[in-house]
Amino acid sequence: MPAVTERAEESAAFATLTAGYRTELLTHCYRMLGSVQDAEESVQETYLRAWRAFDAFEGRSSIRTYLYRIATNVCLSALEQRSRRIMPSAFPVDEHHPRWLEPIPDALLVDGPADAVEARAGVRLAFIAALQHLPPIRRAVLILRDVLALSAAETADILDLTAASVNSALPRARAQIARVAPAPDAINEPADRQRRMLVNRYVTAFERADLAVLAGLMRADIAFEMPPLTTWYQGRAAVLEFLRGHVLREPGRFRMTPTAANAGPAVLAHIRDDRHGWHPHAIHVPTFAGGGIAHLAVFLDPETCRRFAAART
Repeated sequence: MPAVTERAEESAAFATLTAGYRTELLTHCYRMLGSVQDAEESVQETYLRAWRAFDAFEGRSSIRTYLYRIATNVCLSALEQRSRRIMPSAFPVDEHHPRWLEPIPDALLVDGPADAVEARAGVRLAFIAALQHLPPIRRAVLILRDVLALSAAETADILDLTAASVNSALPRARAQIARVAPAPDAINEPADRQRRMLVNRYVTAFERADLAVLAGLMRADIAFEMPPLTTWYQGRAAVLEFLRGHVLREPGRFRMTPTAANAGPAVLAHIRDDRHGWHPHAIHVPTFAGGGIAHLAVFLDPETCRRFAAART
C-alpha cells in the first residue's frame, strides 16, 4: 500500500508540473513534423516517456527544458522513419507517395500575443512548409534558437550537441530557409480589420461563384495548391480558369465559414450534395500580401476538415 500511495503522489506531482506545457509542445512538434496528427502522437509519446523517466528527473534543468528535450528527440526519431511533409509546389518528380503538409487550427496553437509579427510568423503555413526543407537537426536548431529563443547552451543540451555545433548549424539553417521562405517583414500583411474584410469578400464571392470579385482579390502572381492533388497553378488567369471549369460552376454550391489556421485567416468549406445535404469539403488558407491573395492553399483532406470543425465547437 505505501508503494501505491507513493506512486500516486508521484503521478500527481508529475501532472501538476507538466500540465501547462501540452499546448506549446504540440505547437513545437507541429513545427518539426508539419502534421497535426503526427504532432499529437509525438506529444503523447513525450508525456509517456517523461512519466516513465520521472523518478530520474533531478531538477538540474527546468521541467520545460526536460519536456522539450524529450519532445524534440521523439520528433527526430519520427523523422528518421517518415518522409517530409510537402506542398504540391515542392512535389519532386521522383517521389511517388508524398506526405502532405497539414494546416493547424488556431484553437490548438500555443497562446501568444496576437499582434506580434514574430509570434504569428512562427506558425505561418509558408514557414512550416519551408521548415520541412531543412534536415531534421538543422530544423530543430532553427526552431529552438530562432523561434523559441533558447540559448546555444540550452539548445545543445536538448539535442545532445556541443554549443559549437549548434552555432555552426544555425547560420546554415537560416541561409537554407531564406531561399524557400520570405522574411516576415517582407510579407506586408494587411491589418487585421482589412484582412477580415478581405476574407468576408472572399467568402461571399466563393458562395456566389462570383469570379469577377475573386479576380479582384487575387494578385496577378497568385499560387494555388490543393493537397492531395499534385497539380498546382501559378497566376491569376490560370487559377480563374481552373475555378471556372472545375469548381465554381454555379452559385450556392458551397457554404463557407470563416475560421483561423496557422495564426491567420482560414475558411471551412461545405459542399452541397443533393442526396445528403451539406458536408465538409475543404479548408481554404489564403495568404494576403500586397493588397491581395498571394497564395491560396485548399486542403481537401476529410480528416483536416473534421479537425477544424471540432476545433470550432
